[in-house]
Amino acid sequence: MNRNTLLSICPPLREALRRNRYDTDTLLATLGPDIHAALSRNEPVPVRRASAGCGDLGTLIRLFLLGDDCPTVEVAAALDPLDVEAAVDAGLLGRDAGMVRAALDLRPIDTGAGNRWVLSDLDGSMRPRDAAIDHVIGVGHASLSLLQATPTAPVRTLLDIGTGCGIQALHGTSYSQSVTATDLNGRAVDLTAVTMALNEEDVELLTGSWFDPVEGRTFDQVVANPPFVVSRATVGHTYRDSGLDLDGASKLMISRTPDYLAPGGTAALLASWVHVAGEDWRTRVASWLPAHGIDAWVVQRDVADPALYVGTWMRDGGLDTKDPSAAVTAEEWLDHLDSADVEGVGFGFVYLRRTDAPSDLLAEDLTHGFDDPLGAEALAYFDRVAWLRQNDVLTARFQVQESTALERVFLPGEEGWTQVVARLHRGNGPAWQHEIDDLVASLVAGMRSDGLVLEELIELLAAAHDTDAADLAESAIPLVHSLVRHGLVLPA
Repeated sequence: MNRNTLLSICPPLREALRRNRYDTDTLLATLGPDIHAALSRNEPVPVRRASAGCGDLGTLIRLFLLGDDCPTVEVAAALDPLDVEAAVDAGLLGRDAGMVRAALDLRPIDTGAGNRWVLSDLDGSMRPRDAAIDHVIGVGHASLSLLQATPTAPVRTLLDIGTGCGIQALHGTSYSQSVTATDLNGRAVDLTAVTMALNEEDVELLTGSWFDPVEGRTFDQVVANPPFVVSRATVGHTYRDSGLDLDGASKLMISRTPDYLAPGGTAALLASWVHVAGEDWRTRVASWLPAHGIDAWVVQRDVADPALYVGTWMRDGGLDTKDPSAAVTAEEWLDHLDSADVEGVGFGFVYLRRTDAPSDLLAEDLTHGFDDPLGAEALAYFDRVAWLRQNDVLTARFQVQESTALERVFLPGEEGWTQVVARLHRGNGPAWQHEIDDLVASLVAGMRSDGLVLEELIELLAAAHDTDAADLAESAIPLVHSLVRHGLVLPA
């Protein structure tokens, strides 16, 4: 691969891709949903059959998405006006006995602001191949999950740490005036440069470890999908192995990111953390944050037991644990986790906002399914935390969020239906639920934007139920704080 030569072929390559409508919408329309799903499952045969009658677009599908050997004459027609020899010289294609095959992965993706193309190294999903230590992984599930969970409110400056194939930086060009991307892997920086040129985007690209290339600078937003795999302090592949022990990469990112946030700046990070016997994972993550100046929302989306975790990442690296040499690696990996009393590995998102107040942390499980992306919710969450910090809830009016519903669960008993639980459920966003009692249900029912302040509601409720108002307020205040944090009720 030659960065400068690849950059030189971007204009004719872009013209060919546009002419053939090599984009996400056309691929879906051309292949149909069932065959497109087979492509996502890395099943080449149905895709190969469906693309056979699709002309030049079919050639591009077989060449770049299936990794097939294609006749030179067909590739020349599909890539026109890009010359095949120029593509081979640049390292985009390889040639063998009159046939041409892709030397790099080139695929379309919709980042939410229209079609883009992303270059990366070929993986082993369609044809077996070994991954080098500087392998640049393409757009995978983790990358897509971060992309969908990143706030996209307009910002002036954005920093992408460990850019890899550049997908987060490319996404950032749609909402940030200026994007800076860094990576320790020079090959990743080179491929990202070509991706940006192909998409006609201008991004500052820097090579170096972690935050070193941007020391002394601050940004309005930081995003990162770092090499967060929990393992030993070794590096097998730079895209996933940090060289730091256990969850050291996540600790480094979470603890250092605040120093690179401008006042009011936010961060969206993918991270993992170990669950250690006798230790609350929330306490572990909290210890990585400063005592002052950061609001943090940590969302645990999944927890894997060590055996499942190791097996998953072994397969990701193309290793079969039934192979004796790979089995040794798995044994050593599991032994290392066991020696550190690791009972599980959590994975999720970490959202940060720079403030001038004592730090505030909410770390919680969000393992249930929900449809809305978290990016906009993260910004709204921080705004609600700021409001709670600045206001006395007792003197405020509240209103129930429009999607919040009161649900009551009844089970049959000897005397008929018996209520076993009542809960407030938010129907949008992360779909939070809070179990409540009838007293709280009455309190929330009384919340109106033009009604009584919370203190007055509590006094009325206390009188109606012959309860001490001070005692009721003592229990109601933290509950209202929690309901506001989760957006179930909102300041009027």
